[in-house]
Amino acid sequence: MIDMPGMGNMMIVTGISEMSKSRVRIEIDGEFAFVLYKGELRVYGIKEGNELDREHYETLMQEVLPKRAKLRAMNLLKSRSYTYMQLLNKLLDGGYPEKLAKEAVDYTESFGYVNDEQYVRDFIEYNKERKTRQRMLTDLIQRGISKQLFEQIFDEEVGEDSTSFEAEQIKEWIRKKKFSPEEASMEDMRKMTAFLYRKGFSFDVIRNVLSLDITSI
Repeated sequence: MIDMPGMGNMMIVTGISEMSKSRVRIEIDGEFAFVLYKGELRVYGIKEGNELDREHYETLMQEVLPKRAKLRAMNLLKSRSYTYMQLLNKLLDGGYPEKLAKEAVDYTESFGYVNDEQYVRDFIEYNKERKTRQRMLTDLIQRGISKQLFEQIFDEEVGEDSTSFEAEQIKEWIRKKKFSPEEASMEDMRKMTAFLYRKGFSFDVIRNVLSLDITSI
C-alpha cells in the first residue's frame, strides 16, 4: 500500500497553487503531494482548507498518477533519448511524486527504452570526432552517468587506441587553427598548448603531437 500523509489522521489540503493554465500544485498537511489538472479538483472534491477523502487519495496515488507518469515518460522518449537521471528529473520537474516518478522510469527501463549503457555507447560514437575523452566524461556525469560506467565503455569502444584517438583530435584542431608547429614561435606554441589543454587533452599527448612533423597533414 502506498504511504499516505497523516496516516491515521485527517488529511487537510493546505495549499493549491497554479502551475500553468491547466495544472495546479497540491499541498497536503503543509507538504507537496502531487500536481493535478484543474478539472480534477472538482472530480475529487479537493478544496483548500478541506479534508481530502482517503479513497480519492488512494485512487490518485495508485491508479491515476502512476499511469500518467508512465505515459509522460513514454511520450518524452518519443522525441529523444534520456539517461535514467535525466528522465527522472523531467518527471520530478513535472510535479510527479518521487516514488511514482521512479516507478515510471523503472518501467521504461524494463523495456529497454532507457538504457544508460547504450546511451553512453551512442554518445561516444557521435562525439568521438569532436570531443575529448574528458569533455565527454564531464558531459555524461552531468547527465547522471557514473565515471566508472563511462570509463568501462570508453575502454571497450576505444581501448588501446585511446592515445591515437586524442592525437587525431589534436591534429584536427591544428588543421582548423591553421597552426604549424615548425613555424610557430615559443609563445605561439605555449598558447596552442594551453588552448588544447583547456579542451581536455592530456599534456603528454599534446606535447607528442606538437613535436611531430605535421606539415603534410
